[in-house]
Amino acid sequence: MRATENVGPWVVYRVPAHGRQGGMSALCSQREWDAMERAAPGHYALVRAGITNEGEAERLARATPAEPPEPPPVVRPTAASLFPAQA
Repeated sequence: MRATENVGPWVVYRVPAHGRQGGMSALCSQREWDAMERAAPGHYALVRAGITNEGEAERLARATPAEPPEPPPVVRPTAASLFPAQA
């Protein structure tokens, strides 16, 4: 029987991607994240660290939107709509 390596905890991070504003989500072990940060500090954006379950990390990586949604436009009433002209 093969011995299995305990890889966790897991990290979800954002990877800059050409042509995609906000980049893409990815996951790796905490050990890999530490090595990536030493090699290129600040290049990747940490979404969440310390995730104990790989499945949970994968779900978070898939669910994290690539870019934040735009807020809905603010509709402000005009004076004409508040005080209609009386004939």
